[in-house]
Amino acid sequence: MTSGFFSGSLLKGLAVRVLFFLSLALMPIGLIAIVQTWEISRQNQTSAELSLLAVTEQASSAERRVLQEAFGAVDALSALVRLYRDDPVECSELFREYRNATRNYEVVGFVQVDGQMECSSSGGTYDLSERAWFKSAMANPIRAATTVDFGAVSRKPVTVVQVPVYEDDELIGFMAISIPADVIASEEEPELSLTPLAMVTFNAKGDILTSERGMDVSGVEMPENISLSVFAGTDTKVFFAENAKAVNRAYAVLPIVPDTVYALSVWPENTPFLQMDLSTRLSTLLPVAMWAASLIVAFWALNRLAIRHIRKLGRQMRRFALSRTLPRDTLSPSIPTELAEMETAFVAMAESILRDEATLEDSLREKNILLKEVHHRVKNNLQLISSIMNMQIRQAKSEDARFVLRRLQERILSLATVHKNLYQDDNLVRVDAKVLLEEVMGQLLKVGLGPGGHVKITQDFERISIDADDAAPLTLLTSEAITNALKYLPQSSHDARLEANLRLIGPEEARLTVTNSLGRVPSVTGTGLGSRLIDAFARQLNGQVEVEQTDSTYTLNVTFHVPKTAKQIYDY
Repeated sequence: MTSGFFSGSLLKGLAVRVLFFLSLALMPIGLIAIVQTWEISRQNQTSAELSLLAVTEQASSAERRVLQEAFGAVDALSALVRLYRDDPVECSELFREYRNATRNYEVVGFVQVDGQMECSSSGGTYDLSERAWFKSAMANPIRAATTVDFGAVSRKPVTVVQVPVYEDDELIGFMAISIPADVIASEEEPELSLTPLAMVTFNAKGDILTSERGMDVSGVEMPENISLSVFAGTDTKVFFAENAKAVNRAYAVLPIVPDTVYALSVWPENTPFLQMDLSTRLSTLLPVAMWAASLIVAFWALNRLAIRHIRKLGRQMRRFALSRTLPRDTLSPSIPTELAEMETAFVAMAESILRDEATLEDSLREKNILLKEVHHRVKNNLQLISSIMNMQIRQAKSEDARFVLRRLQERILSLATVHKNLYQDDNLVRVDAKVLLEEVMGQLLKVGLGPGGHVKITQDFERISIDADDAAPLTLLTSEAITNALKYLPQSSHDARLEANLRLIGPEEARLTVTNSLGRVPSVTGTGLGSRLIDAFARQLNGQVEVEQTDSTYTLNVTFHVPKTAKQIYDY
């Protein structure tokens, strides 16, 4: 980024221009948005939540007063019940006097751990062991409030408030008070500036205790797929969620009896004190507008100064890479200094590459010509040696000498065939095995098959491109195999046959197969040199030799690798 300050014209430097435009765009965002907007938004959000919680606290004042008094009463009476529980009559009289004095409760009583209530304001003995609230209290003996649709004593809907009673750290029962539903409904509500859509109280298990608008309304307005029990233990919380009708609502939760009973109010999303005023809206939108303006200015600056020129230079590079064509026109004269230097360097590099490629191409062409000339001369020399040996064969006096010289001549001609194919092909690295083996086999059959022979010849060579280093051992191996096969063919039989084929059997693996029928015993006893040469050439190909012989046929299989890249040659 800083290179523009130290090279070329200062005003044409890309770094100077980008920094200048970005500074203009980001300075207002840094000074105004970060320092003011977030602080204002945070304060407004906090104020809105506090207002919502304050109204919720006022709206739940009646429920708070009744439930707190009830929990205070059971706490006080739980201390007295330890003194009177052994005398159910006196204990029941005490609770009856307390209920008559308060007139807010339906039943005041002590329930033993076996579910029996012998001490109560109603007198008599009641079995509460099967009541749901008692089973829940026994399972988790804590302060709790529970709604009962049909009271065991009162026979009407009540809210049961109970606390566990211990003696010497042993649970002896529960002190319980039942509050009629009409007592809570009859409590005076303070006048509110705003009325919630629904107002409920619930216990730590998420069960609704009271509802100011009725359970039908409360059931619809409760948050969808959210259990109220998740708010147990929460001091205060304001959140937004959808109700049962998928309408977005605001919810405020606060405890009215710590860790036991909570109040929840439901508000429309557009409640006035949840809406930001005009100044807050403007403060929120201003950073967004300036951020968008900053992006536009930065993009315009970068596109005008750099991006379009870099793209054009990239197109010129791709065109040169594909067609080796130098740029016809240069970039605009008003481009930054750095891009102008880049274009100049690219043109100079392209011209240098073209000169070097031309030199390399000329050098490669000369080397190919020289290499083809070498192969041509080697082929001519080998053919000259073959002609001299042919003269020597005609002058040889013994059949053994002619046989040895003829075998040597065949091997020399096989090598000459390899060099002939190399200089005739433009590819001096790979050779087509099909062309090579067909020519070698044609030479051997022309010499090895006598006149009047009835031999069925089958040759099928697949086009396989082999490495030049593998061409000589493969050709010589095939020559030895065909020569040995011709030596043992039955000349006069119509069933005599000779088959040779070359196949790819894998991605980089081929197999040469030579099969001949067995007949006559050769007049000249072999020395075993042919077999040893076949093994040696197979090792040069990194291949394996397999021989299959029956009473009538002899098959030679040579499996070898045909790698696409150069392979290691083992010394045999």
